Amino acid sequence: MKTIEFGTQKREISKLVLGLMRTFQMPAKEVEALVDGALEAGVNAFDLADIYGGGKSEELLGEVLKGRADLRDKIFIQTKCGIRREGEMQYYDNSAEHVKASVEGCLKRLNTDHLDCMMLHRPDALINAEETARAFEDLKREGKVLDFGVSNHNRFQIERLQKYLSFPMAVNQMQLSCTFTPMLDAGFNVNTDSDKALMRDAAMVEYCNVNNMALQSWSSLQKCFFGGLFLGAEDCKELTECIEKTAKEMGVSATAIAVAWILMLPGKMQAVVGTTKPERVKEMAKATDIKLSKTKWYEIYYAAGNKLP
Repeated sequence: MKTIEFGTQKREISKLVLGLMRTFQMPAKEVEALVDGALEAGVNAFDLADIYGGGKSEELLGEVLKGRADLRDKIFIQTKCGIRREGEMQYYDNSAEHVKASVEGCLKRLNTDHLDCMMLHRPDALINAEETARAFEDLKREGKVLDFGVSNHNRFQIERLQKYLSFPMAVNQMQLSCTFTPMLDAGFNVNTDSDKALMRDAAMVEYCNVNNMALQSWSSLQKCFFGGLFLGAEDCKELTECIEKTAKEMGVSATAIAVAWILMLPGKMQAVVGTTKPERVKEMAKATDIKLSKTKWYEIYYAAGNKLP
């Protein structure tokens, strides 16, 4: 399993991150088996958010940790806060008060005294960046959160926070898969009149490279916005055939190839994958040892329906 050096703690964590969003309906014993299976495959990083299952996903991992004192030092726990729901309305709250309250809730649900990383889940237009940064500083000084990052933020939203921090932000988590590539399309189409020249992320791949930040993909095997798996989908036949052919040639699964395609990008790339099956984690973990040729990487990009100028 390939790793990256993460954040201010410089901890070595796996390039594959196991997302636990869908574990909230599982028995604790199955969650424990999933965590153990991931560790056996070399995956030591786990992704959560306080809204997953209304906090139940965190609670279940916390239940596992309560009965397994040996596990906490072996795993890297990152979670997210900032999405709030009141009735039918969803909104974003990255205020200092909410961040601090969220951290306390996460610590309690997870049965731990610290989070390895806390991310702001979505940008809040009403954020007071100076106050939120001060909350980050307080939580880090207290040892409750070791590193901080964001999810679904652009460069300037990150820099607005970074301006008031004494330590660097560690990570941004963005949607990326073989079939969802706006971060790449804009770079390919610089100074063209193609719609794909529209920059929707403020050059996040390049920004993270320059600032030594980890860049994590979410929905790594999904199309569009939670549009279902693209492998085997009726509208992704050419892409599926291309990936399956490559997988057969390399003796791995198609999902491993799809994840390896993401991890080929330069910098501290990580792929968040969501599965509840230990055997699937082990299958996808092979992705970090796969090195696709440049021509094969571009072949997959084309097979997804893309064109280059």
